[in-house]
Amino acid sequence: MWKLTRRLQPHINPNRWVIRNFRSGESGDATGLYGFDHLKTAKGFQRFVADAIERSSELVSYISGMPSSPEIIKAMDEISDTVCCVVDSAELCRQTHPDREFVEEANKAAIEMNDYLHHLNTNHTLYAAVKKAEQDSNLLTKEASRTAHHLRMDFERGGIHLDSDKLDKVNSLTTKIFQLCREFSENIADDPGHVDIFPASRIPRHVHHLLNPIYRSTERGSRGSTRAMHKSKQKGFRINTDQRTLSSILQWTSDEEVRKMVYIHGNSVPHANHGVLEKLIAARHELAQIMGCNSYAHFMVEPNLAKSPKVVTSFLQELSKTVKSKADEEFIAIRDFKREKCGNKSAELEPWDETYYTSMMKSSVNDVDTAVVASYFPLPQCIEGLKMLVESLFGATFHTIPLAPSESWHPDVLKLSLHHPDEGDLGYFYLDLYSRKDKYPGCASFAIRGGRKISETEYQLPILALVCNFSRARDSSVVKLNHSEVEVLFHEFGHALHSLLSRTDYQHFSGTRVALDLAEMPSNLFEYYAWDYRLLKRFARHYSTGETIPEKLVNSLQGARNMFAATELQRQVFYALIDQMLFGEQPDTARDVSHLVAELKRQHTSWNHVEGTHWHIRFSHLLNYGAGYYSYLYAKCFASTIWQSICEEDPLSLSTGTLLREKFFKHGGAKDPSELLMDLAGKKIISIHGEGIIPATTGLLNELRL
Repeated sequence: MWKLTRRLQPHINPNRWVIRNFRSGESGDATGLYGFDHLKTAKGFQRFVADAIERSSELVSYISGMPSSPEIIKAMDEISDTVCCVVDSAELCRQTHPDREFVEEANKAAIEMNDYLHHLNTNHTLYAAVKKAEQDSNLLTKEASRTAHHLRMDFERGGIHLDSDKLDKVNSLTTKIFQLCREFSENIADDPGHVDIFPASRIPRHVHHLLNPIYRSTERGSRGSTRAMHKSKQKGFRINTDQRTLSSILQWTSDEEVRKMVYIHGNSVPHANHGVLEKLIAARHELAQIMGCNSYAHFMVEPNLAKSPKVVTSFLQELSKTVKSKADEEFIAIRDFKREKCGNKSAELEPWDETYYTSMMKSSVNDVDTAVVASYFPLPQCIEGLKMLVESLFGATFHTIPLAPSESWHPDVLKLSLHHPDEGDLGYFYLDLYSRKDKYPGCASFAIRGGRKISETEYQLPILALVCNFSRARDSSVVKLNHSEVEVLFHEFGHALHSLLSRTDYQHFSGTRVALDLAEMPSNLFEYYAWDYRLLKRFARHYSTGETIPEKLVNSLQGARNMFAATELQRQVFYALIDQMLFGEQPDTARDVSHLVAELKRQHTSWNHVEGTHWHIRFSHLLNYGAGYYSYLYAKCFASTIWQSICEEDPLSLSTGTLLREKFFKHGGAKDPSELLMDLAGKKIISIHGEGIIPATTGLLNELRL
C-alpha cells in the first residue's frame, strides 16, 4: 500500500505535530530542517522516525477497532501522511544536504521507514478495514470511495492477498529491488569515469571551469634542473564524464578525437551496473510473476491509462514509423554539414558528432548565439518570469518568507509562499537552484508534505522543494541560464504547481499522485511558456543593459528548436522501447542486454551503435520509471493538445489559468485521469486502443511539422 516512490509524499497528523511545527517555522520561531522541530540536528531524524512510527501505530490500533468507513479512510490517509513525511524529508536531505552527518542520518531514517512500510503493507487488519470501506462506498464521498479502491489495490499490489510463503518472497524481492536501485544510482555517482586530455588547448576555454586541470612532465629541458623541469610541465584537463560535463564537451569541442574519447568512455561506465541491471531485471520479473503478471511491464502499466504493454508498444512503434523518414532526412543533412565543415566528402557521421554539429547548424541557420541568448536570462529575472506567470494565470503571487534558524540546508536556499489575495497561502516551496559538490545532479521537484483536508475549516498546505543545478560562471557574478535551462526551470515549475494548486481531500491523491502516464503532462505544458514571446518579453532582459529580448531572437530560437524535431522524438521513442523490452516478457534463455539495446538503436534510430558503449547502464530512468518511460511521450502528446486547444490563443489570461486550475490542477489524482483530460480538452485528446488509452498524436506531429 505504501511504497517508496515519487507518488507518496509528505504529510502528518495535523492535530499532533506537523502543522503546528511548520507554522512555528513560518512565524520565525525556533524550528528545524524543512520547518520540523525534530530536525534541528541530524540526530533528530531518529526522533522523527520514532514519533512517526508511534503515531502510525496508534492509528493502526484505532483502525483495528473497525470504526465507520469514512473514519477508516481518514485514518489510513493520516498514516500515509505521517510515514511519507519522514520518507520524503529523508530523501530530500539525502540528495541535497551538504552535511554528511545529516545525509547519513537521513539514510538510516529511510531504511528504518522502509522496514516499517513492509510491516504496514502486510497488516491484514488494515487490509480488511480497507476492503470493508470499499464495500461501503455508498457511505463515502466520491473521492473517499476512490481512495478506498486505490488503497485496496495498493495492498494487493504489495502481495497481501497471497499465501504467507509468496508474501515473504514478495517482501524479500521488494527490498532487493530497492537496494539494487540504490546501488545503480550510487554507482553512477561514484564512477562517472574520466578522460585525460593534453594539451589544455584542445578544450574550449569557456568550459574550462567544468574541468580539473592536470599536469604532466615533457621531455624538454634538463632533467637536473628544477627550473627546467618546471618549465616542462604541460597543462591538460581531466574530464569527468558525468552527464552534465559530457554534454558540454560534446557540444563545444571541435576536436573530434576528444569528442570520440569522451563519448565512448562516458557511455561505458559504470561497469558495475551491468550486473546490477541484470539482477534488477530478474528481480522485477520474478516479482511480477508471483503477482500473476506475465512481466514487470504488465505489472507496472496495468494501473495506468495505457493498461497493457501491448498498447504501449503499439503506440511507440507507430510513432517510430511516422518519424523515420523525416529523421533520416535530418541525419543526412547533419552528415552533409559535417562533410562540408571538415572538407571530407566521404566523412561518416558518428554519435559523438551529433550535439556538436546540430548546435552549429542551429546557430548558423537561425543566427543563434547561445552566449547572447543566455545574456537575456539572468536567473533572478527567470524567477520573476515565474512570478509573472502565476500572477497572470492564477491571480497569485510569490511571497518571500524568512527562513527560521536551522530550517535551511544551505545559504543559497530561498523559501517562498504561493499566495492568493482571496484564498490566502496556497502552499510553500523552497528554491535550491545552484550546483554544488555532492548535490543531486539533475533538476527535480521534491515533495516535503502533501495537501489534505483536515476539517471543514482547515486544510494542510503542500510543501515542496524545487531543486536545480545551475552553474555560477567563474568570470561573472551573474548566473545566466542557457535557454534549455530556462525550459527545464519551467518544466519543474509545472510539477511544483501541480502540487501547490491541488486541493484534494486526501493526501493519497495530492498533486502529482496521478496515473504515471499523466504525471508529466503539467511539466510539459509549462515548457511552452519558456518559448512564448508574450511571456518572455515581460521578464527576459539583458543582464547589463536591461534591454528586452528581441522578438527576432526568440523566433530564431524557435526555428532552432524545430530543426531536428524528428531526431529528438525518435530518440525518446528509442528510450521508451528499451524500457519496455528490458522489463517485458523474458526469454527462456539468458539474453545479452547490450546486444538488445544495440539492435533497438539500429531499428528505431538513424544513428550507428558504437561497439563497446553501454549507454543503458547509466540510464537512471530505468529505476523510477521502470516500464514507464513511455509516459514522457504520452505527456508530450497530451500537453501539445492542451496547449493548442486551451492555452495558445491567450496563454496568459486569467480565464486560461482558471480553466487549467478548475478542470485539472485542483483535482490531483482524485478523478479518473481520462475524465480529467476530456473535461479539460474534449474527447479528441485520447482514443481507445484495445484495452487501453493512447493520446492523440496529431497536435504534436503538426507542431513538429512531422
